[in-house]
Amino acid sequence: MRKALAQKGFGRLFTGVSTSMFGDSAMLIVLSMWVKSLTGSNAAAGMTFFWLVLPSLFAPVFGLFVDRVRRRPLLVWANVASAGCVLPLLLVRNAGDVWLIYAVAFVYGISFVVVPAGLNGLLKEVMPPPLLVEANASLQTIKESFRLVGPLAGAALFSALGGGAVAVVDAASFLVAAAVIGALRVNEDQPVRSAQHWRLELTEGIRHIWYDVLLRHTLVALSVTVLVVGFSESAIFAVTDAFGRPVEFIGVLLTVQGVGAIAGGLTAPRLVRRCGEAGTLAVSLGVLAVGAGLMALAPTLWLVFLAVVTFGYALPPMMIAFGTLMQLRTPGRLMGRVSTANDAVLGTPQTVSIAVGALLVSLLDYRLIFAIMAAVTAAAAAYLAIALRNSLLTSHTGELPATAVSPAQLTNVAPVSGLE
Repeated sequence: MRKALAQKGFGRLFTGVSTSMFGDSAMLIVLSMWVKSLTGSNAAAGMTFFWLVLPSLFAPVFGLFVDRVRRRPLLVWANVASAGCVLPLLLVRNAGDVWLIYAVAFVYGISFVVVPAGLNGLLKEVMPPPLLVEANASLQTIKESFRLVGPLAGAALFSALGGGAVAVVDAASFLVAAAVIGALRVNEDQPVRSAQHWRLELTEGIRHIWYDVLLRHTLVALSVTVLVVGFSESAIFAVTDAFGRPVEFIGVLLTVQGVGAIAGGLTAPRLVRRCGEAGTLAVSLGVLAVGAGLMALAPTLWLVFLAVVTFGYALPPMMIAFGTLMQLRTPGRLMGRVSTANDAVLGTPQTVSIAVGALLVSLLDYRLIFAIMAAVTAAAAAYLAIALRNSLLTSHTGELPATAVSPAQLTNVAPVSGLE
């Protein structure tokens, strides 16, 4: 990670992005806690995440927009807009205002589609291919490290001053991020709009993924996984109830998860170099299945902590490996559409998963829910290992699939330093 941070200009980008990440880490858990405290319903609290991921279903439309504008100004204005979108939370007073929390979660979800797509495109432009995994790992690790303080800080502020205070802190973090990224000097060419029909432009990202064997199989494995992992958004509230803990204890569990996530983020680059991007993804899915299985079997709170740490460890290498593979095998002109196409493909099962999880938590014991998660995630890991058995442990640094690159675009593969 030190090599990535030593790249000229990346430190400032890292500072701006990580600042907004801190606001997110405090705010996101508070949204569901707020709904739980107003309604007393685990299902209603879990539905907060449904509204948060719902915009990913429309992600390709946002991706087309991302690929038509320069990425640095996009990140600046997206952060400013995100600051404005959380301030209506100051109007929430009682259970009748839960719809307002859901509405803010929906708009927040749009930010979660646009900002990562713009960031992926900017990283693709300014980082040499061998350093992409280092850059992704540094961003993912700092994001996960905020789980140590963000959820606890958010929960504490929520308990002391209410959700409105957390919204103000979150808005401030977005504005600071916008100012820092805005001060970044970046050489970016204005994207050239394609002459093809807009429908072909809109679907070009998903077609790129489909014709790339590595991206297709890894995306299928992830889609199967998120089809059940979303159950945990509601089931975790049942875990706190089962052990007689208040809703604020969710912040403690997320902090414990952050310990595992930091370890996962720090070891991810080494794991990718040894196992390759797809191999790292398969290993991470296996570890994720173990974590879910431990949660299903845990008779004590200490074993719950162990399960949460294991669960947390698996997530950063999984996302870092997949994100790096996507960046390496996608031309820069398609980065926004490919990134948002992934969001759309993953967002559909995730949305279904969260909605079904909100229902299942009222019908099934949480242990059975986590057992289902473990079995399906293990099956996804096995699928990936079989489907990519001939290239599973191969690193693809610097590659682009031949079907996706024209000779004129091959010049984009060379290391570029666009930050000054």
